[in-house]
Amino acid sequence: MTQSSAVRDITESEIETYRQDGVVCLRGLFSSDWVAVLRDAAERSMQAPGELHAELAEDRKESGRFFHDTFIWTRDDTCRDFVFNSPAGAAAARIMQSTKVNIFFDQWLIKEPGTTTRTPWHHDMTYWPIDGDQISTLWLALDPVTKNTGAVEYVKGSHNWRQKFRPASFSGSNQYKEALPDVPDIDAMRDELEFVRFDLEPGDCTLHHGLTVHGSPGNQSASHRRRAHVSRWAGDDVIFHPRDGLQEMPPLPDLAGGDPIDSDLWPRIVG
Repeated sequence: MTQSSAVRDITESEIETYRQDGVVCLRGLFSSDWVAVLRDAAERSMQAPGELHAELAEDRKESGRFFHDTFIWTRDDTCRDFVFNSPAGAAAARIMQSTKVNIFFDQWLIKEPGTTTRTPWHHDMTYWPIDGDQISTLWLALDPVTKNTGAVEYVKGSHNWRQKFRPASFSGSNQYKEALPDVPDIDAMRDELEFVRFDLEPGDCTLHHGLTVHGSPGNQSASHRRRAHVSRWAGDDVIFHPRDGLQEMPPLPDLAGGDPIDSDLWPRIVG
């Protein structure tokens, strides 16, 4: 399936919301056709995961299934088509006000019914060997998403703290070695911070900045799934920035620190 146009245009108000809050909800951006083919691709991945997949509930010895897999586009034709031909890249470029975007990677974040595993408070950038301001994550709902099924909660404006935090492990490991402060106790700061959470329908998505702090509960529903296709995007100012103890990735390109990231692993999609 190839369909490059979005269901609707992105508004100036949505661009401004992202700039101020570090996250914006883009409702109805993807067609039901994209949702349908991505659901099929998710099932294929869950039945035959890639080398970089993880079973995060199992790793933490918790109930349910929290399935995680990355760089899906490199081995699944549907996800490759999505990366190169869906509205995702153009939406990220417009929201970030970037003249070009590279796909950094895509992934599944799937919480099956009865999954108790929460996604810890974190921000994205320090898990990865890149740096810059124009880094964003597009979180596309493939099922209706509510607080009960594990909707993501964001700390509004936290990207403007300009503070990088040590990555919080999703699996309970201690692999991240960069000398950074831990994410503060966000739940203990609820009286002094502002939060936003979105109920989503299939085809809705959020786009959040690489420094926006966010997390989510488990899926408390006994019957409703929470499947999301997540794509990570890098704009004009993004450079290669090696770090210690990174999220597991394929072999990295032969780049020097400070280089633009254009490469076979991180191809330019827009611009």
